[in-house]
Amino acid sequence: VFMYTDVPSIFSGDQIGMLDPHQTLFGPHESGQCWNLKEDSKEINELTDQFAPFIGVFGSTKETFKNGNFPGTFFRFPLRLQPSQLSSNVYDKQKVLELFESFRADADTVLLFLKSVQDVSLHVREADGTERLVFRVTASENKALKHERPNSIKILGTAINQYCKKVPSNSITCVTYHVNIVVEDESVKDAQKTSWLVCNCVGGRGMCTELDCLADDLKFVPTIGIAMSLSTNGEENGAVADFSGRAFCFLPLPPGEESKTGLPVHVSGFFGLTDNRRSIKWRELDQWRDPAALWNDLLVVNIVPKAYTTLILEAIKRMETEKNSDFPLSTERIYRLWPDESKIRVPWKPIVVPLFKELLQHTVIYSVSNQWIKVEQVHFSEVDESLEYTQSVLNYLQNSGKQIAKVPANIASAVHLTISTAKAVKKVTPAVVRQVLRKSGHSGPAEEKLHLLEFVLSDGVYSELIGLELLPLQNGNFIPFSSSVSEQDVVYITSEEYPR
Repeated sequence: VFMYTDVPSIFSGDQIGMLDPHQTLFGPHESGQCWNLKEDSKEINELTDQFAPFIGVFGSTKETFKNGNFPGTFFRFPLRLQPSQLSSNVYDKQKVLELFESFRADADTVLLFLKSVQDVSLHVREADGTERLVFRVTASENKALKHERPNSIKILGTAINQYCKKVPSNSITCVTYHVNIVVEDESVKDAQKTSWLVCNCVGGRGMCTELDCLADDLKFVPTIGIAMSLSTNGEENGAVADFSGRAFCFLPLPPGEESKTGLPVHVSGFFGLTDNRRSIKWRELDQWRDPAALWNDLLVVNIVPKAYTTLILEAIKRMETEKNSDFPLSTERIYRLWPDESKIRVPWKPIVVPLFKELLQHTVIYSVSNQWIKVEQVHFSEVDESLEYTQSVLNYLQNSGKQIAKVPANIASAVHLTISTAKAVKKVTPAVVRQVLRKSGHSGPAEEKLHLLEFVLSDGVYSELIGLELLPLQNGNFIPFSSSVSEQDVVYITSEEYPR
């Protein structure tokens, strides 16, 4: 606050305090003073001009002073009108309005990870004393989920208290809740509403000894929050797909390259920040031994993957149970939560392997039969959708009891990065179809048989065709491929599509 004031003051309950770092207002070596509304009422009445700014704002009146209590807290920052020893920054009304504008840029996320503050508004007090609302941002819950967020915050509070009291725990406490952020702007007719699914986690005492030691030394707590956007505004134009995740330390860090993570979610944590509080400290050459930078590294590796996994699993759960809700989740939206390793900024890359390993232990792959299944249960299809035989091949495998899934590139990349051997990742291939044909045969229509034949021929391993009843005859029947024609002569007829 000293960037724009020399004498900040606080009014809370029955106390008013003023800070004076220059030690010029209250005498030598006096850097501030505090008044009690009841006990110091005589002095307050004598210094009416000094206390007048606390009357007529935020519900504070002369009666408030008579009763001796203000039911809340507010801060007053008289603007610096000339340079001082604290700062050369001089502030006027225009600069304050510019500050309002900078707040407006982050308004839709400023309350995202806060637990107690649910409403922030900006007002302008005109010369005649009237107040004009410029801007308001509010966090709230849907009626059907009105207890979810308060209950989650209580659980988090308990976990934080347990950690600070050094109560041993070998698990991470995670809670997930839905929150709406509503922004009202005097310059815009309709309020802007965004919806989010937020997961907050607190590490357990004893999970990582090095993290616990740093927490005690730095007075930090291992907390992480992950938020995904549930809003559909502009999704048809790809806006949601291009979501750019940012880093928060409860509040969003200033916009710029340093606050970008390359993740498709926002991440908040009890991070150690640089002196100007504009970015997170990382273990680079100039601060390799910095305890706060080491803390940040450990927090990212030990807590973020678990919080991230919990968010994705909770999104899957809600997709299944809240299909008719106001914020419909889809497979595509959930898949977009998985990070693309090539886009992640360097400090955040350590989350990739532990995150994918954790995720792939769960039912996180969506099959074409509309089920969430584990990676070892599925055959991934990379067959070109435009080919005529593709749907017939997939239908045949599905009807034969195989679980088939078609996933986007970021999911395929995650699977290949995590599964140690290529053989462990099952795919839809001509060899797999030939194997199923040998075991189960085929009793479908002739057209589908021809499609299967075209597919199993596509890898050129013709010796594997022996015994498969896919050889078409002129009369419309099919016989098995054979290595000899001992019983009868077979004549193969050429065509324009299959020339000699």
